[in-house]
Amino acid sequence: MLATIRKQLRHHPALIPLFIFIGGGAAMSMAYLARLGLRNPDVCWDRKNNPEPWNKLGPTDQYKVCLNHISVNPNNYVVLH
Repeated sequence: MLATIRKQLRHHPALIPLFIFIGGGAAMSMAYLARLGLRNPDVCWDRKNNPEPWNKLGPTDQYKVCLNHISVNPNNYVVLH
């Protein structure tokens, strides 16, 4: 497969920037996913030594709250169920 790509690039050199930008975009997206998986406090890889990672968050740390049962009544008041 790589030999076919190399052959096409020799015959069509205008494809070289396309391959560079597609490869760079793929590399940056993989780096971003690795950063999210390793640096995000919402991800817990070690369940044995840290079974409740949310207890290590300080009072000034930002975290997300997910509320599943929210509705808005006709007077535009938010009602939590």
